[in-house]
Amino acid sequence: MTTDENTGTDAGTDTGRYDDRGEVPLAGYATLASVFAAGTGGFALLARRRGVRPPERMPPWDVVLLGTATYKASRLLTRDKVTSFVRAPFTRRSGEGEANEVMDEPRGGGLRRAVGDLLSCPFCVSAWVAGTLVCSYAAAPRLTRLVCGGFGAVAVSDWLQYAWTWTQQTENA
Repeated sequence: MTTDENTGTDAGTDTGRYDDRGEVPLAGYATLASVFAAGTGGFALLARRRGVRPPERMPPWDVVLLGTATYKASRLLTRDKVTSFVRAPFTRRSGEGEANEVMDEPRGGGLRRAVGDLLSCPFCVSAWVAGTLVCSYAAAPRLTRLVCGGFGAVAVSDWLQYAWTWTQQTENA
């Protein structure tokens, strides 16, 4: 093997040029992306074989409902204290957030680190949640609307809780 003069890494791999410190688990990310692609592709094949026809259109209200549910489910998976058990093998607690939310940071290396990066990032998890909800919407739109309505109700409740707390702080100030 030859060594790249600029990065000190094997010239046969390009990851050294991307991450000089070796902290970015590119292979783990590639594995996760492959799992996501295989899952959505597998769903599409299974749905087609079973004769599931996707909706001809998605009304704007359903997009808002799916978006609200995606937001809330992503927050629950990545920040809620009660779902810490899901993240614990891949993350460690790094702090407390607002309203019973916690902050986690990834731990380990390779795939474990990549999963930790995913599970500690609500923006990252939202793509997975949205993918799941959209597949569900294609197969069972009424049931998916019901589930999304539940997550949406929790999101609205959260905002009302924040508003109530804000009014109490304003009155006491």
